[in-house]
Amino acid sequence: MKINPTDIAEKITKGNRRSLAKAITLVESSRRQDLLLAQEVLKQVMPSTGNSLRIGITGVPGVGKSTFIEAFGNYLVDEGHKVAVLAVDPSSPYTGGSILGDKTRMQELSRKVEVFIRPSPTGGTLGGVSRKTRESILLCEAAGYDVILIETVGVGQSEYEVSTMVDFFLMLMLPAGGDSLQGIKRGIMEIADLILVNKADGDLLQKAKVAQNDLKTALHFLKPKFDSLTTDVLLCSALTGNGVPEVWTHINEYTNHLKSKGLFNTIRNEQFVQWTRRMTEQLLVSDFWESERIDEEWKQATGRIRENKTTPLNECLNLLERYRK
Repeated sequence: MKINPTDIAEKITKGNRRSLAKAITLVESSRRQDLLLAQEVLKQVMPSTGNSLRIGITGVPGVGKSTFIEAFGNYLVDEGHKVAVLAVDPSSPYTGGSILGDKTRMQELSRKVEVFIRPSPTGGTLGGVSRKTRESILLCEAAGYDVILIETVGVGQSEYEVSTMVDFFLMLMLPAGGDSLQGIKRGIMEIADLILVNKADGDLLQKAKVAQNDLKTALHFLKPKFDSLTTDVLLCSALTGNGVPEVWTHINEYTNHLKSKGLFNTIRNEQFVQWTRRMTEQLLVSDFWESERIDEEWKQATGRIRENKTTPLNECLNLLERYRK
């Protein structure tokens, strides 16, 4: 069946969930024809984008990201918001599809008409961020979702990628302090706008308070992202809902401060510039390896390398020279 990008774009701006899902499927496709269709849809919906608050959420496995997102999402819906959850899942090495299936882990949230949940396979992308997550954010915004939550696979150095596409970056931590802080990557703490110690309830409440103090101490030794703002550490129990409203209040105060300083739109514009650079690099790499002359030259180069007749760098330079011709 022929896909009409104009029809899909119009339905998306009217809040049609099926058309939104179809457009995201086009965005995630590796087929060139689908890529072109997706870009046409995006081009038409662009005037309706940019009206959401984009929040990245990360944390080690077992910290309760999905439980927190469900509690947080339910709270936002009760406050009158439309919420889209882009849950970036690990990819199956066999089918390439999502493994974790976030809808099954957010059953209550997924049943609400004000919520759109989309598990998105990483496709092997470094850092657990889908290559097309940025386009999916724009499509969700065009469909009228005013809060976009991006859940990443876990904490790692390359989680920096998700911070370059959101307005606020939230890191969840387990209620354990002391020596466990040595296992936290400094780079992740430096890009976090808020650190949230989850599971602060019952027997773990006291440990959570200790972790909160330890984290606040550790943050004193890190340079803040913005001179006028510091990263705070809050307690939360996604299970009971305690602390969830305070998270939303903190996010709004933080982003409103950025807007008052003229930084909010500046950061977003810079993100688009960096996005364009990354996409250009990806397309160049793809075009390089799809070139027929490079394919033949590569076979010859690997032969010379295996026979120790040349160096890898020399062959790289030869390949680039061949590509430019």
